[in-house]
Amino acid sequence: MSKQEVIICHDLDENLNKAIAQCPHDKLFVLVDEHTRELCIPVLSGSDCIKDAHFICIGAEDVHKNLETLAYVWKELGDKGASRHSLLINLGGGMVTDLGGFAASTFKRGIQYINIPTTLLAMVDASVGGKTGINFNGLKNEIGVFSPAESVLIDADFLKSLDLRNLLSGYAEMLKHGLISTHEHWAELLRFDFNNIDYKALQTLVGKSVQIKENIVEQDPFEKGIRKALNLGHTVGHAFESLALETHHPVLHGYAVAWGIVCELYFSHLKTGFPKDKLRQTILFIKEHYGVMPFDCKQYERLYEFMKHDKKNSAGIINFTLLAEIGNIQINQSASKDEIFEMLDFYRESMGC
Repeated sequence: MSKQEVIICHDLDENLNKAIAQCPHDKLFVLVDEHTRELCIPVLSGSDCIKDAHFICIGAEDVHKNLETLAYVWKELGDKGASRHSLLINLGGGMVTDLGGFAASTFKRGIQYINIPTTLLAMVDASVGGKTGINFNGLKNEIGVFSPAESVLIDADFLKSLDLRNLLSGYAEMLKHGLISTHEHWAELLRFDFNNIDYKALQTLVGKSVQIKENIVEQDPFEKGIRKALNLGHTVGHAFESLALETHHPVLHGYAVAWGIVCELYFSHLKTGFPKDKLRQTILFIKEHYGVMPFDCKQYERLYEFMKHDKKNSAGIINFTLLAEIGNIQINQSASKDEIFEMLDFYRESMGC
């Protein structure tokens, strides 16, 4: 898999012009959702490089990350004359970059695309690393391909349009990156003040977070080994997310990951000796900032069924990414059904569910 260029922007117009110039094309398309059409297109409206672009708008939020929306994007590309030499710019959050990347990677067997993530979650996770896809059959990211963008342009100015909930959603992935990297980075993430947001400091943290992910992806682009480190919190987190969707109470991805981190750090403490004080500090941060997803023991079976569909599993065994210490990653750690139910008990007790 080719390496994508990730650019921390100081002049978005200049960076975008350069990125487009590096991708010769016959037609240019820009994919947005209903939110980014209103909030983010005006930021690019003065850019000559997109003045002749064809815009495609899809519904916002994860409920639209599905086969029907994907087919609509394919149809719009076809109806507006896209060829295999066209270029697609995905301007939006993780749903837009995931779905748009998948649409580009499959239309006419693949066209080039550029990601401009506009949410914190997309900047540090969805838009970087080459994973694309859609939700299918009630399961998160069930269908997709590895296919990196030509460029990813990260401009922290977009973050000023986000509410606190969406900032925190992205920050959960940054917390995960801190846990799998160094004690110092984990500690500085816990110290960040969301009551008085310093966007310059946040951009610095974003740069560190992206670098951590890029280093891991470069070592293991197709998730055969160490890239599974990036799944910390996700085996349980995706199950929480799927249950929330099924019960018509959808939650933001990062919130589900944060709650999943609580569960998987508990397993890390039990199975690989993760320190109790760091477990307690991380849970306290998550409880304070993310609240809790309520569920009862009658829903354990359903959560277990969702975990059985996780892509890290093999031969029916549910696999987790755990930590022996911050930065000491233990992949392919399994757990029995009884242990998983005990973990869910711990979550409810520690979070006051």
